[in-house]
Amino acid sequence: MSTIPEPKTTQSRVWSIIGGSLGNLVEWYDWYVYSAFSLYFAGSFFPKGNLTAQLLNTAGIFAIGFLMRPIGGWLMGTFADKRGRKTALTFSVLLMSAGSLIIAITPNYDQIGIAAPILLVLARVIQGLSVGGEYGTSATYLSEMATKKNRGFYSSFQYVTLIMGQLLALAVLILLQRVFLTEAQLHAWGWRIPFAIGAMLAIIVMYLRRSLQESVTINKADNSARGSLKALAQHPKAVLTVIGLTIGGTVAFYTFTTYMQKFLVNTNGFTKNEATLISSLTLIVFMLIQPLYGWVSDNIGRKPMLKVFGIAGTITTVPILTYLSQTHNFWVAFGLIMLALLIISNYTAINAVVKAELFPAHIRALGVGFPYAIAVSVFGGSAEWIGLKFKEAGHEEWFYWYVTGCIVISLVVYATMIDTQKHSKIEGE
Repeated sequence: MSTIPEPKTTQSRVWSIIGGSLGNLVEWYDWYVYSAFSLYFAGSFFPKGNLTAQLLNTAGIFAIGFLMRPIGGWLMGTFADKRGRKTALTFSVLLMSAGSLIIAITPNYDQIGIAAPILLVLARVIQGLSVGGEYGTSATYLSEMATKKNRGFYSSFQYVTLIMGQLLALAVLILLQRVFLTEAQLHAWGWRIPFAIGAMLAIIVMYLRRSLQESVTINKADNSARGSLKALAQHPKAVLTVIGLTIGGTVAFYTFTTYMQKFLVNTNGFTKNEATLISSLTLIVFMLIQPLYGWVSDNIGRKPMLKVFGIAGTITTVPILTYLSQTHNFWVAFGLIMLALLIISNYTAINAVVKAELFPAHIRALGVGFPYAIAVSVFGGSAEWIGLKFKEAGHEEWFYWYVTGCIVISLVVYATMIDTQKHSKIEGE
């Protein structure tokens, strides 16, 4: 038996890319809502007492979710290669919905005791598996559904929706804070609303994804080699390339996006509202320019753009972070962060398609998702912690050189790897 995709028309390609991208948006909205609202729900899941201790507990559970991402990349990548991308994408968003729903309806610690934090851990484990599997599968699906001529452009929407999910979580927080609820209501029960929204959106997207077109032929009668670690081990160079090209990009991305809000407050002395506004404005522009960079890669190739990120990132990271740490001007800070993000976009807009083009179809989702998740968990997930540790030690500038060093490692990979646009493993399938 085989799962054979229908002939791809322009209409079916566009609809499938929209469906895949919307699911990615909801996944990342659900993922970021946890950190956006942790200040409000921390007291509901842990004994009353020190707020810092409660926040540390929620942060620890957030880290557990992050550590589950490689396992999710492995499990969901294997599932996608054996059973098809559409089925895996549908299951992935179902997992995310279940995790959000558990958080939304779990009673307070005062009502069920230790079961409350246990259920919170369970929810984040489920969500970690989901978001870990989402990247590789959606990157693979978007790349396979696009034609060679516009593959970079269409796959860039993965980062558009990733950032949009982050902004949507922030927008829900601002609306609840400033328009609909009081501070007391948010702490009492209002924090449950964004998780309920996420669960409902995920269910809607799950049904939307069920109508998507499959992107590859899956032979279910002979799939023993599909999506297995043994099969992946036959492509060591491609696996190491994924890890190597991700290290610099993920550290730079997390430094100038999620860490920036804390950096502006903790180092520069901006107010929380000013830092939030600067971060939001830069993220909006960053989101909007991703398709442009994807389109450029379709015309000049992937490798030149990755090298631009590697070279420019190596040269400018230390000066940008140094000047940024010294300015108290709103628009100067915005301009410096935006300059960094313009450089990083040479990586973010095309990293999904580059990885997908490295692997043959039978292990593509696993090949993209598993090594990427390892690199992100080790390097991207630790970037903020390392930055704060250097600051605590009185040597914050060492972090600037750490980011630069990670980019240099990736630059070596960019300089020696093939241009995947010209030697794509997707062609001819």
